[in-house]
Amino acid sequence: MQLKPYIKGDSQVWSIIAILSIVSLVIVYSASSNLAYINSTGSTFKWLTKQSVHLILGLSFTIGISKLNYKYFGPIALMAFPFVLVLLGYTSLQGIVSDSASATNASRWISIPFIGVSFQTSSLANLALIAYLARYLSKNDVSQFTFKETIVPVLLPIAAVCGLVVLANFSTAAMIFLISFVVLYIAGYPIKYLGYVIGIGIASFGLLILLFMAFPNISNRMDTWEARIESYASGDSEDNYQVERAKMAIANGGAFGKGPGKSVLKNFLPQSSSDFIYAILIEEYGAIGGIIILGLYIWLFIRFAKIARKAPSPFGTYLVIGIGSAFVIQALINMSVVVNLIPVTGQTLPLISAGGSSIWITCIGLGMILSVSNAISRNGNNKNGDDSNDLNTLDIEPAV
Repeated sequence: MQLKPYIKGDSQVWSIIAILSIVSLVIVYSASSNLAYINSTGSTFKWLTKQSVHLILGLSFTIGISKLNYKYFGPIALMAFPFVLVLLGYTSLQGIVSDSASATNASRWISIPFIGVSFQTSSLANLALIAYLARYLSKNDVSQFTFKETIVPVLLPIAAVCGLVVLANFSTAAMIFLISFVVLYIAGYPIKYLGYVIGIGIASFGLLILLFMAFPNISNRMDTWEARIESYASGDSEDNYQVERAKMAIANGGAFGKGPGKSVLKNFLPQSSSDFIYAILIEEYGAIGGIIILGLYIWLFIRFAKIARKAPSPFGTYLVIGIGSAFVIQALINMSVVVNLIPVTGQTLPLISAGGSSIWITCIGLGMILSVSNAISRNGNNKNGDDSNDLNTLDIEPAV
């Protein structure tokens, strides 16, 4: 069976996606023994099957979206953006109505009726915001705008998304802010204005902290942030349980690892198959295995940069830069937490950590990047082509 009719876009990107997906199945199968024990099933096959289904469905999204004309993503994002903000507001409200731990967790997720699937609205909002910014910046030369002229069309959407997300997850809000900053910089947004944006962001976060201190019943996130920073700074093993177990797993792995399925710490690490799966990977496959995975993410970013440079239009460039940066930054944050470089954030390892909606959103983003890559090959790598003729030169095939 030939894959060429189904696989569109950069072949190296597809190869890395395939490798990371296989690694995900292998390491989730091993690390999920803790979940099997907690749920009293005694078998990890259930979790392997679940992860396989999530990956197959996610890669189906990638294949289908990679065949679409990437120019459609801009109008879709413009129409979907208000709806995404409503979803963010709804999930944030769930966390405000109660200060319990369950309510805080609920403020990150929303359940789809009838099918019983939950997804994290912040991931969808990040994707929609990137596409929206890419569309606006490709149609407007912001380098010629005054700062006041960019407040409503550019800065207000960023502030709305970050403001709603930070109520439930500071690390995700900070990542969205950083990615937006990168896209604005690439688009030629004046450095002076970027400085204003940073200042406004810091001041707004300071006001949010004061608000939480004055009205502690609004949210318990302030307590969570304070506890994580204090435990990270103190190095207290009692308060830093997961990180300490992750460090033990890394030390236990050494250079070459204990071997597939032979991790010991996976039975003591609560998030061994999700947030801290990188620690289990290193324990079983050693520092060499960890470096190889890091190298794959770096190589993927290099390929993203090449796709962005050759994109047929500025919209394609900004879209790839935004989504590609989000993918790699999330991976680096996850790895940094595991090796105790930064406090615990709750970010998963893209394409490797166990999950459902997180994998699907990631695969949708990768499909959008591959759609731009597919456009490059169809246009003979001509970045200077007439942007208005892209729809005519692309032979659009129906999504699978």
